Amino acid sequence: MKTQSREVSKIFRSSSKALFAFALFPTLAIALSPLAITQQVAVQTQAGITIRGTVRDSAGNAVAGATVQLEQTGASDSTGPMSNIHARTDTQGSFAFAAIQAGNYTLTAEKSGLRSSPAVVAAKANDDARQIVLVLASTASPTPAMEFADSPNFTIAGVTDWTAVGGHGSDASLRTSESLAREAITLKSDASNNNASVPSQAGSADSHRQAGEQDEKNGNSLAAVHEFEQAVRLDPSEQNYFAWGSELLLHRAVWQAKEVFEKGATAWPKSARMLAALGTALFAGARYDQAAERLCAASDLDPADPEPYLFLGKVSIAAPEPLPCAEEKLARFASLQPGNSLANYFYAMAIWKQQQVSGDPQALQQVEAFLNKAVAIDAKCSDGYLQLGILKSTQRDYPQAIALYTRAIEANPQLGEAHYRLGVAYDRLGQSAKAKQEFQLHDEIEKQQAVAIDQQRREVKQFQVAPLGEPSGPPQH
Repeated sequence: MKTQSREVSKIFRSSSKALFAFALFPTLAIALSPLAITQQVAVQTQAGITIRGTVRDSAGNAVAGATVQLEQTGASDSTGPMSNIHARTDTQGSFAFAAIQAGNYTLTAEKSGLRSSPAVVAAKANDDARQIVLVLASTASPTPAMEFADSPNFTIAGVTDWTAVGGHGSDASLRTSESLAREAITLKSDASNNNASVPSQAGSADSHRQAGEQDEKNGNSLAAVHEFEQAVRLDPSEQNYFAWGSELLLHRAVWQAKEVFEKGATAWPKSARMLAALGTALFAGARYDQAAERLCAASDLDPADPEPYLFLGKVSIAAPEPLPCAEEKLARFASLQPGNSLANYFYAMAIWKQQQVSGDPQALQQVEAFLNKAVAIDAKCSDGYLQLGILKSTQRDYPQAIALYTRAIEANPQLGEAHYRLGVAYDRLGQSAKAKQEFQLHDEIEKQQAVAIDQQRREVKQFQVAPLGEPSGPPQH
């Protein structure tokens, strides 16, 4: 009883209001346990943020009567009761900490010798929409589970059709971002980045992820995205984060995909595909420099992996200005994989884009050399022939340009730009009939491709997001 009284006194000394209440109601103070008094002090603090969550066992069942501790990161004992407070879960396994101040906190749960891994929460003003799941496991576990700490600041509320297009340049960038989004979904992970710490919890999460995959195949994308989110809440593995972010990106919720991929990259910093997908989301949002930085970082994780370079090369071509680190990383790609046609092609294009700023005439010789190498390695490298033709056209060598444009069309008859530029070259040489024919072919190909793209966009619904932290519609380039 004396120990309890000393604990009560210690707590009430930190709050003048609480001390006054103790003086008025001594009988009530004696009746309260130290834990209950601590919670009472928390309630008496000024209105602030509420953090809620649930405690579950390794099988996913709610745990009642667990002790949850909330500790402010970096807080000293002198900061008062808000630096370290406790709560008990109710019959549903739920807990709540009300009226806390903004800051960084660590949450842990404990019961019957079992303890959860710490969950770090960044409490923000006017943000009460956070639900933390703490999983009790043996304290002897060598690989404690990582917890999903911060709830997203968005909700997927519905789906809608969209066919947003702008001018030619705008639509070209939009097409690139759509293509990259589809390719990002197919990126494979390193098995070491996909560990699940609590097998039964991971098994439940796997069921949600698999249900989400099936929903997407069945055309129920709204149900799919909620299944992927639930999978992350139960098991914030690299695989589950990536699946959730990819679903958002595919359906053009690019800012929300960016948020998920950022959290995933923080939790799994060695995941190259997470960084590549984050770069793709940033590109879709017209954050070109930031996109390049993430893709360059992805290429550094495993320099022998071609995937990040391929994404970086496409982003570099589509961006309006040279991108930081792009030329350097693509030079490494060409050096490490000299027999890769695309490595030589993308490096040539990066040099050319930089040359357009620097005006260095010597750089054009490098561009031509690497493009020639690309088409020598792969005779079907239609873009390589196209760019060589453009290079010859800038030098007013129209006969050679015509030959190269023709090779590009032979490699890919649906390359509309090659038909258009071939028509221009014929026109420069006074061959108006041939020019007209190529222009007509270009227009027909563009119409066919526009119809196909429009149909594809209607099939891949756009998510409606609420509330919006940033614009969620198709970014305008």
